[in-house]
Amino acid sequence: MCAQKAGKGPGVLWSVFNNKCPRCRQGDLYLQKNPYKLKTTTKMPETCPVCGQKFELEPGFWFGTGYVSYAFAVMLTGITFVIWWFTIGISIRDNSIFWWLGANGVVLVLLQPVIQRWSRSAWISFFVRYERPVADSETEA
Repeated sequence: MCAQKAGKGPGVLWSVFNNKCPRCRQGDLYLQKNPYKLKTTTKMPETCPVCGQKFELEPGFWFGTGYVSYAFAVMLTGITFVIWWFTIGISIRDNSIFWWLGANGVVLVLLQPVIQRWSRSAWISFFVRYERPVADSETEA
């Protein structure tokens, strides 16, 4: 396992970007690890295989992920713009801005399954608190 401070679990960003359960930060949110198997990219178990946290908190719970997905897409667009600006440069005269728009569009389409999963993971993390697992030595005392 990764190096962690005693008494602390993985961070919230680690659990969001690795698609882990927000309650225990150990169980997988998705049945399939590969987001590019498009038929099963959003298939999730009903509960966490480690802690039993229910993933569908209420009917229509996942509709809010569209806002988070939009925020991730805007953030990624800003990142690609800055990278393009510093490496190639942005100008209307040589059409580099249009090349960036095209390249950014391709990046967003290719990363959509990953962004979709991250947005679901972030959305459920807003509503479910982390609960540190009780160590064996604490239960015996």
